[in-house]
Amino acid sequence: MKITRDLYQGSLALLTDFYQLTMAYAYWKSGKSEQEAVFNLFFRKNPFQSGFTIAAGLDYVIDYCRNFKFDENDLAYLSEMRKEDGEPTFDPAFIQYLKELDFCCDIDAVEEGSVIFPNTPMIRVKGPLLQCQLLETPMLNIMNFQTLVATKAARITLEAKGDPVLEFGLRRAQGIDGALAASRASYIGGCSSTSNVMAGKLFGIPVSGTHAHSWIMAFESEMAAFEAYADAFPDNCIFLVDTYDTIKGVQNAIRMGELLKEKGKKLLGIRIDSGDLAYYSNVAREMLDEAGFPDAKVVASNDLDEHILSSLKLQEAAIDIWGIGTKLVTAYDQPALGAVYKMAALKDHDGKWVPKVKVSQQSIKINIPGYHNVKRFYKNGKAVSDMIYLENTDLSAQELTIIDPYDPTKRKKISPDQLESKDMLVPIFVKGEKVYTRPLLADIRQKTLSNLEKFDKAHKRLINPHIYPVGLEESLYHLRTNLVLQAKNFN
Repeated sequence: MKITRDLYQGSLALLTDFYQLTMAYAYWKSGKSEQEAVFNLFFRKNPFQSGFTIAAGLDYVIDYCRNFKFDENDLAYLSEMRKEDGEPTFDPAFIQYLKELDFCCDIDAVEEGSVIFPNTPMIRVKGPLLQCQLLETPMLNIMNFQTLVATKAARITLEAKGDPVLEFGLRRAQGIDGALAASRASYIGGCSSTSNVMAGKLFGIPVSGTHAHSWIMAFESEMAAFEAYADAFPDNCIFLVDTYDTIKGVQNAIRMGELLKEKGKKLLGIRIDSGDLAYYSNVAREMLDEAGFPDAKVVASNDLDEHILSSLKLQEAAIDIWGIGTKLVTAYDQPALGAVYKMAALKDHDGKWVPKVKVSQQSIKINIPGYHNVKRFYKNGKAVSDMIYLENTDLSAQELTIIDPYDPTKRKKISPDQLESKDMLVPIFVKGEKVYTRPLLADIRQKTLSNLEKFDKAHKRLINPHIYPVGLEESLYHLRTNLVLQAKNFN
């Protein structure tokens, strides 16, 4: 089956904050629009008090950048804008500039499905200042949400400990686009399937589902509803058993299982959507086993998340498959990732990169300056630390020091010759041309699962995870400190 790509083939240039356009205009007026800059997209804290984050959304970013342009309707709308005095907001010459704008940025990014951490760039954008600025809002819109949901999904699937997790949050998702993006991100995070048929069509995600309570209520009895469903789908019989009475529902499912067996078919399982899931799943398991259906699965749903799932596992609930909806696709307990997009360097008239730092009264809001990358170190196949470093830094020393960006007492020595390593940022666009081969979504999902395996379980635990070490290479740390002091006029 052909998988549909390029969700957004028309212009989305106006999917931005108005101040991005006013800044772009001011850059153009001041002659700075073509000055080269570097911006980094990153987040400051792992979501959900997690010990890790899963990168997602890059595929949408690629579509956006490939189709980045201002079409005639966009330009007409901007031309009609007026200031308070009635004069045009934008000079006609600027409108013409936008009409002729040709995307030419370099974009390097962490691949989807990668395990990432605070302060490390997810995306690095280099190019004309005006173009870099215009990419801020759409990139944040895309990456914030999908990364958030992928991380939630990964946390849930880790707690499921190998059990299939089905995503079916479409009806509770934040609109049509939010539902599609959430289904995609949930799959990246480890979910096995989605109920969202359009997401299945667009992205190639396996789709799954059986029937609702309304199906049972549409018949004169629960048994009649089961019989009719089995007649329509004899090879996909998972019966929802809690419409009226869960125990009687299981009994009716068993009766149907016996009828199916007589026809050479099989009862795949039951679903419980309410009540004490630990109790009813165990009762159902005993009933199914005693009736000769040990292979029938028990599916559970009902506003589940990783915390409830963990609790049910501790209670030894006999649940084989987990259906997760609202709390996954809405990232229920944290509505936003809080990723930001900050300038890190600006090229001067001599062609030299000048590192830029934003100073704040809150140390967490002080960005990391310079044209930098992230290197991950491994020992015996396990990730041991990440180092943020300037691209032109000599890393040939036998020992390197990484320093926590907010606590200089937290330091770690790295011996590169004794460890494996890789740079986390990979080229996506070079001078506006896509150079990255987009992987299949199923491969991205597998990347998430295999990448998580490379981290110690202490970093993945649900409560109070151990903090994975991420730091600045020593010379970058000192550069940042000096720039902050200079900005505060302490030197």
